[in-house]
This record gives sequence, C-alpha cells and structure tokens, in this order.
Amino acid sequence: MKINSYLRAITSPKDRTLFRYFLLAVLRVALVFVPQTGYIHPDEFFQTLEPMAGDEFHLEVVRPWEYNATFPIRSVVAPICVVKVPLNILKFINVYFVHFLGINLISSYTILIFPRLCMCLLSFVCDYSLFRMCRVYGLRHEIRLLVLGSSYVMLVFGTRTFSNSLEMILTSFLLCLVAECMLLSNTVIKQSELLQDKYKEATKVVERVKIFKLRSALPLHSFNRCFLIASLCVVGIFNRPTFLFFGMPIVFFWLLRGLGSRSITFLDFNVRVLLFILASLPALVICTLVDSLYFRYLTLEEIEKMEISIDNFVFTPLNFIRYNINPDNTAKHGIHAWYLHVLVNIPLLFNILGIVAIVSAFLFLFRFSRGEYSSLPRAQSILGLMTVATVTPTVFLSLINHQEPRFLIPVLLPIVMLHAPKLQSGFFRVNPFRERHILMDFFYERFLSAEASRNFLKVWYLVNIVCTLFFGFLHQGGVLQLTNHFSKEIEARGNDVNIHLVTSHIYSVPMSVMKIPSSNLLYTNPVTGQKFRRAKRFFSYEYGSMSMKLLYSRLKIILDRSELKRLEKKQKYALFLAIPSSLTDHLNMAFYASNSTKMRHKQVKVFYPHLSTEAMPSAFVRHPCEVNTDFFEIDDTCSAYDEDQDPYSLDTLLRKFSSVIHQFGLVLYRIEMGKKTS
Repeated sequence: MKINSYLRAITSPKDRTLFRYFLLAVLRVALVFVPQTGYIHPDEFFQTLEPMAGDEFHLEVVRPWEYNATFPIRSVVAPICVVKVPLNILKFINVYFVHFLGINLISSYTILIFPRLCMCLLSFVCDYSLFRMCRVYGLRHEIRLLVLGSSYVMLVFGTRTFSNSLEMILTSFLLCLVAECMLLSNTVIKQSELLQDKYKEATKVVERVKIFKLRSALPLHSFNRCFLIASLCVVGIFNRPTFLFFGMPIVFFWLLRGLGSRSITFLDFNVRVLLFILASLPALVICTLVDSLYFRYLTLEEIEKMEISIDNFVFTPLNFIRYNINPDNTAKHGIHAWYLHVLVNIPLLFNILGIVAIVSAFLFLFRFSRGEYSSLPRAQSILGLMTVATVTPTVFLSLINHQEPRFLIPVLLPIVMLHAPKLQSGFFRVNPFRERHILMDFFYERFLSAEASRNFLKVWYLVNIVCTLFFGFLHQGGVLQLTNHFSKEIEARGNDVNIHLVTSHIYSVPMSVMKIPSSNLLYTNPVTGQKFRRAKRFFSYEYGSMSMKLLYSRLKIILDRSELKRLEKKQKYALFLAIPSSLTDHLNMAFYASNSTKMRHKQVKVFYPHLSTEAMPSAFVRHPCEVNTDFFEIDDTCSAYDEDQDPYSLDTLLRKFSSVIHQFGLVLYRIEMGKKTS
C-alpha cells in the first residue's frame, strides 16, 4: 500500500518509470540471496564454480573435460576473476568471523551465492552502459532501463556464473565505449572542418591566429580509449572466443570513425588497426601466462631459471576454435537447424521484444530491396552500430550447427537500445508503406501502429515473470536442494559410511556446493607428521534418461557390491536414488515386475519445485495416490487405480490434479535390502 501511495505521489511518468526500474534492480539483488534454485544448464557450475571452488577450498569436485590439461579449451582468467576472487574474499572474511564470533561462513549456501552476487553486481555494468549511451546521445533512458531491468535475461542469466553472462557484460561495456568514441570523433571532426573553412576565408592574420588556436585546442579523438577497448576485447575472447562475433563489428565501427571526411583517410584507419593490435599485446601476454601457469605448462621455477620455450605456453582460445571448427565435435553436443536462433531462441530470450527485432530486421531488408536508402540508419550512427551489433553475431552463430539460447544473450542491450520504446509507442506513428494496399494497411494497424503497441508492454512483463519463475526456480529446481540435503547428510554420518547417490533424468549434480573435502589432496598429520589422503566417501552415478527397468538393474549391481563390502570389510553404506516424481509409478512398476531380488525402495524426501523436461508430468498415465506410496502398499482402495471410478467426477478430477502437482518434484529414495514380497 505504501508503494502504491508513493507511486501516486510521483506525478511525472519518467519518475514512475525510474522508480519501477529501481524496484527491479533491488529485486535482481534479492533473487541472489533467496536463492534461485533453478538449474538452467550444467555449464553454470562445471565451467566456473566447480574447478574454482575445488581449488580454493580443496573440495571434491568434478572437473569438466574443457579443463583437461593436455588440451584445455577454456581459459581460467574469467573464472578466477568472477568466482575464485569472491570465494577468496569469503575465505578471508570467514577467518575473522570464526575468530571473533565463532561463526563459520563457509557453507553450501555461501559457496553458491557469493559468485552469483559478484555476477549480479557486474551485471549493472549493462545498466550503466545503456544509461550512459542514452544520456550522451539524448535518447530516452527511462523506458529502456525499465525494459532491461524487467528482462528475465538480466534477472536470471545476469546473476549466474555463465561465461555467456560475462560475455554480455563485456559486450555492453564495449558498445558504450565505442558509442562515446563515435560521438566524440563526429563532433571534433565537424568542428575541425568548420574551423578549417573559416581559416581559409579569414583575411586578417589576427583572425587566422585565433582560429588556429581554437582548432589546436580541439581534443584528440583518433586513438581515444584504444588501450581499454583492445584489452577488453582480449579478455572477452579468452572468456569465450565467440566474443569475436560480438566484438568484431563493434570494433570495426571504432576503426571506421570519421572515414570519408576530409581529415580522416585510409592512413588513419590503418594506423588505428596497428595501434589496436599493439595495445592488445599486454592483456594477451597476461592472459596467456595465467592459463599457462594454471594448467602447469609453465612453472615459477622455469621462469626463475629462464628455461622457457614455446611449449611452455597454452593458448586456450585457439584450442577452443580448433575444437569447435570441427562440425563433428559440435554435433556431439546436439545438432540444430540454422534458423533456430532466429525463429526460436530470440523469441524465447526476448519474447515480444525479440519478435519486434525480427520484424524490424525484415523491414530493413524490405526497404533495402526497394531502394529506400534514406530511411535506413547511417553507417556511422548509433542506430547503425546497434543494428550491426545485433544482426552480425546472430548470423555468424546461426552458421554453427550447435545452438543454445544463452549464446545470444549478449545482444540484449543493442535490442533494448533499438526497440524498447516501441513497446510503448509502436513501430511507426504513420503508415511507412508508400504504396497503400489492404494487406499492408492491416499489417500496420495490427502490429506497427501506436494503438497496436498498447498491450506490448503487458505481454513483455507477463512473459518475463513466467520465464523468471520457470528458469529461476522450477527448471531442475530440486537439484540444488538435493545437494544441500546431502551436504548435511554427509556431515551427520561422518567418515565411516560410504554414501552412493544414483540419479536419472536430471542434470549433473554439482559437487562443490556439497562441501566435501577432496580425496585427492595430500594431508599432513600435525602430531606425527605422517602424510595421508582422505578416503572417498561419496560416490555419484549419473544415468541420464535411462529407462526404469535398466536403472533397476544398475541399482541392483551397486547394492550387491556395497552389501558385499559390508560383509567382507565391515564397510557401512547408504544407497540413494533421485529421480523426478513424474517417474514414481514407472519405478514402482520396475520394482514390482522383478521378483528376483530383495531390494526395496523407501522415500526419504521430495524436493519442490522441480521440472525435468526429460520426464514431463502427465495427467493421462497411472500414478499412485500419493507420491510417497510404494507399489507394494497400494491396494484396491486407491481411486487412482479404480477402473470403475467415474473419470469426470469431482473426486477423480481432484486426484488427477493432485497427481500432476506432485509430479513437479524430485524424489529421493533410500535403496535397501528387504524381504521379497509375494
């Protein structure tokens, strides 16, 4: 109520828009601390958090194949900055909390949110870049900030430790730098040529001296921010070599500034290229050294003894390109049609704004084909820059046979810059078509006019709310809750019990947030000085989208092996299975169909919400009355299995609805030896 009263007190629409944006900015930070349990893609953890948290806290982690020391294709420069440094700060602060307050800050929760908080704070670079460009060019920043802040790409992807999220931040900052350089160069060149004309027209020496001093006082612009832009590009390429597709067209605009005027020639263009290459060398050397030291191609001893050769260096972006340039390698991760980015991924990421961008691109091509060049953006304008920054990377990424929506999140800022106001004002105030036609008039009135855009902003808000809830909390949302449960389970059971976790139809479980001490690290006994390693106590088995019948046989093998060790070596064990609750009945049927074992399953816990697209909920198959009902305990009184029950009765419909709701969960079972049921 207080917020609504405050909103009514604000009379200016601009103030209300900015107030809503600041609320969304607070929400972005708050969603980090909630935290979001949604699990978008394994790369969020296994390319950043897993290796860095393992190194910093000496934890049991799964190092991804991209970090293979023999052929590393991922640079550690960006993960060190956005993950390892925050964790190092957490480790430093924890020393004082433990000493003075007796509180240990290092937990599964803090290991998860500290890097996310760093990414969240860095994401505001996108907001600042947008605001800065709007102010410099005199554009409306209120509606653009509101659209950017309300995008689920910023609320969800912008706060996650994806290399794509950092690529979006670097692209946004690069756009801001180049846009400012373009405006400065255009202003200086225009004033310089104007003063040059006045100098030629002047007849008195005093006037010429005065004009000459004014021209000499103009700021230098040709190589403005060359070092910063070049270094930014190097870091972007080491983060993800696909940054070439995003950064190359933007840098080309920086190189092209003023070309065609009387004071800027191709010589200036070539000199800019040369200086840009030279300015990139320091960052290139530093990034290469960091990777070479991390992957042990180069050691401090070799540097001290100056025993260095070309084999002591690894260039990870080149390895990345060598791997991905082979279509067979990218096909291992999934083959997609070339039009997937345009027809599916852009609308999925940017919903109504993405559709607006696609329509605008087709209108651009339509005008170009009709020779309406006067209505197209100028080559060296801010509109030209944003158009190229959107179209060029989309085209290049569409040529790669493996395509994911997150690959395109760096185009968010140029799309917002170009099209955000259209969510309020429509495409055009007047009909843009020169030749009037009933079909063109209908298209304009329904989709391009200001009247047609009245619902655009509402659709934008609604879709982003749904996507924030889906990707931020629902999609694979039980996995992180599962890791939190096992971090407590492992701590409670101690070191005398081997824990086995079998998973199916869910994403890979990140080990780092379980906070399990590494079994590969060599420890020293402080009393005896003896060296030892911790015995591995946690074992994870991931079986993808395996059928329940085959999964049952794998469980039997693991259980028999564990039981044998218990009898021979007195080694205690606990075997668990985690699957989506939509597969509960299939698992029960697999257990019931086999009468050759005494293996039983008992539910431990259900984690809500959780949705695995590999096991979608369904209202048209049999399900137990309750998600925790074992098949052996079901009797004829369960109405879900009563064939004589009226399928349209209120009781049946409510039970079906309850069954569907229960399927949005992740079930954890304890697998045990038990008596055979006849």
